[in-house]
Amino acid sequence: MKAERGVALITVLLVVAIVTVVCAGMIARQQLSIRGTGNQLQARQAWHYALGGEALAQSILRQDRQATAEGVPAVDHLLEPWALPQPAYDLDEGQGQVQVRIEDLAGRFNLNSLVREQQPNAAALAQFRRLLLRLQISAPYAERLLDWLDSDQQPSGELGAEDNAYLLLEPSYRTAGRRLEDLSELRLLLDMRDEDFQRLAPYVSVLPADTPLNVNTASAMVLSSLADSLTPSVAQSLVEARQAAPYRDTATFMAQPALSGVQLQGITLAVTSQYFQAVSEVRLGDRRLALVSQLHREDEGDVRVLQRNLGQPPRLPTPSDDGDR
Repeated sequence: MKAERGVALITVLLVVAIVTVVCAGMIARQQLSIRGTGNQLQARQAWHYALGGEALAQSILRQDRQATAEGVPAVDHLLEPWALPQPAYDLDEGQGQVQVRIEDLAGRFNLNSLVREQQPNAAALAQFRRLLLRLQISAPYAERLLDWLDSDQQPSGELGAEDNAYLLLEPSYRTAGRRLEDLSELRLLLDMRDEDFQRLAPYVSVLPADTPLNVNTASAMVLSSLADSLTPSVAQSLVEARQAAPYRDTATFMAQPALSGVQLQGITLAVTSQYFQAVSEVRLGDRRLALVSQLHREDEGDVRVLQRNLGQPPRLPTPSDDGDR
């Protein structure tokens, strides 16, 4: 009788142990499922908050164009509301913040301008070389980018690189033979170093080849690439001259003392912009998300989203010279 009681007690203890293990596993899986669902919910919330920041940037740019009086030529400059730092918007119940920043892509050197109508643009090539020189980048990226964009297989001198150079790499690939669609494609150039890319990225953009440079938003570094005589320190005077009042037309810009005797051939300038970059940075709990949107503002004021990028770090590189806002 005592032996039977002992067996029954052991059986009960074994059942309790099994039930405990099973319950512990169920609770662990449930907690994991709850956390996974919470992460998905938070990610979706951050995404929609970022889209809200993008919509705000579109509205600001649309209102900026609508505020231009009828019959008055439009001018885009760094003293307008879209270019000024935007306040951080608190989310519900103090969960986080949304910060929006708008930048003018037409104020940067357009990499796609190296090739126009399938022909090399000598003026843009010289300008890009000067920009690399100002940034103390010695690698021949100008020639290699020209070969990357054009459709032929003839290297640009001894420093160029066509398919035959890229096919020797591991893994191998070919040149694009078309315009750049995203700045990250610049990393594919032969021997492109990350430090060179990071140094160059704040001063360049990828836009339609015929997009003019906005002299009201270009940094002193970019303006210095217009001519050999324009060092960054000399170009800084052009930036300071527009701080009190923006250039109303390109003739006013070319009349500046720093440009005396400078002849710009093959380089298109403007005082307005159509292409902008909106950065919507969301901080939600312990999550950080940065949505980088390329926007196109049409002549009538409509603002369209051309592309979105979630692959950027929360803090994007910005030009460091005094010519920036």
